[in-house]
Amino acid sequence: MISFFKAHSTVFVVKSKELLSETDIKKLCWLFGDATIFTEKTVSGHYIGPRASMVTPWSTNAVEITQNMSISGIERIESFHISAPDQVFDPMLFQKYTDLGHDIFSTEIVPESIKEIKDIATYNHLEGLSLSDEEVEYLENLSLKMGRRLTDSEVFGFSQVNSEHCRHKIFNGIFNIDGLDKDESLFGMIKKTAAKNPNEIVSAYKDNVAFIKGPEVIQFAPEAADKPSYYQKKSFKSVLSLKAETHNFPTTVEPFNGAATGSGGEIRDRLAGGQGSLPLAGTAVYMTAYSRLETSRPWEQNVPERPWLYQTPMDILIKASNGASDFGNKFGQPLIAGSVLTFEHQEKNAIQGFDKVIMLAGGIGYGKAEQAQKLSPSAGDKIIVLGGDNYRIGMGGAAVSSADTGALGSGIELNAIQRSNPEMQKEWQMLFEH
Repeated sequence: MISFFKAHSTVFVVKSKELLSETDIKKLCWLFGDATIFTEKTVSGHYIGPRASMVTPWSTNAVEITQNMSISGIERIESFHISAPDQVFDPMLFQKYTDLGHDIFSTEIVPESIKEIKDIATYNHLEGLSLSDEEVEYLENLSLKMGRRLTDSEVFGFSQVNSEHCRHKIFNGIFNIDGLDKDESLFGMIKKTAAKNPNEIVSAYKDNVAFIKGPEVIQFAPEAADKPSYYQKKSFKSVLSLKAETHNFPTTVEPFNGAATGSGGEIRDRLAGGQGSLPLAGTAVYMTAYSRLETSRPWEQNVPERPWLYQTPMDILIKASNGASDFGNKFGQPLIAGSVLTFEHQEKNAIQGFDKVIMLAGGIGYGKAEQAQKLSPSAGDKIIVLGGDNYRIGMGGAAVSSADTGALGSGIELNAIQRSNPEMQKEWQMLFEH
């Protein structure tokens, strides 16, 4: 069932499993700011609102509020705002609507059937998978060996897990300098520091987060987490979690969601560190080309400004900062420190600068020392896969981020950007804690 509530220039659209009761309608009218309910099947006018296929983080929050108000059966709430003909909006998240009808959340999207890939090289080019010629050849030989064509999901999946972003092939590769192979890769040299001087390191280079020894902690908590019980003091040896997450490509293309999901990603990795740990505080670093915000900076005029493909440096600095802070605030982790560096330099005919922005999200947290290492899986263990409808949102990001920005076309690159939803991430954290 679809119901419309109007308050000033905003229309709230409520999707429920069944017809709303009079009591629920009164509660919702109060919740939406003395709104009135529309009994017509269509609300006329021009509006800007979220895409039908994307449940917004705002909706996640709003539905939870109604549940706390003892209103049951509501599945989705979205807000739509009256728009002017020339009103600017973010097409990644919103769209224009002429009239709001009961089919507003309906989509005609159906799952596509599995496709067999006849020409892997062409498919690689069309989908922006960033496969090298050697990787295409490997897949073609694998297809011959298996005696069948590979499917679209198999080729697509391979491109992600074998991407530079995931495998770090350059960092792990053999370096040949002046015809001589070196004994160590870049990663080998980085890891060598920890191997020779482990100091307080508990876990590093084996998880998506590192742990160092922490203090002995006195915890005031219930005796049992699964039933009512008295609070008591417990002591345990702790570890401190340290994490850095790069989100360069996403922040370059869509700064708010790119930086927000970078911050959310490093929080997620610390939550999943070892057998589980808790985040405490976050940091963020931004490196862009010159902002050119003020004309009184002569050094910013030495190099001509380039035409920007997606966002200007100022767009990135403002929106990315807002995005990283927004995710942390809504999840419950404050952003306590950060830095900004703008840089451009011309050396002869070469111009250098952060055209592809550097965005680093970092953080610190804690966990129990006895839970700092992951356990080994055993035969018969059950694997739970969690998720929802995402269509192509955020899909292919590993491969796309491994290519030059702009090399694969705006359609592919925009699809590869995740959308921020800190409320949902917080809900899953609370679920697993219990």
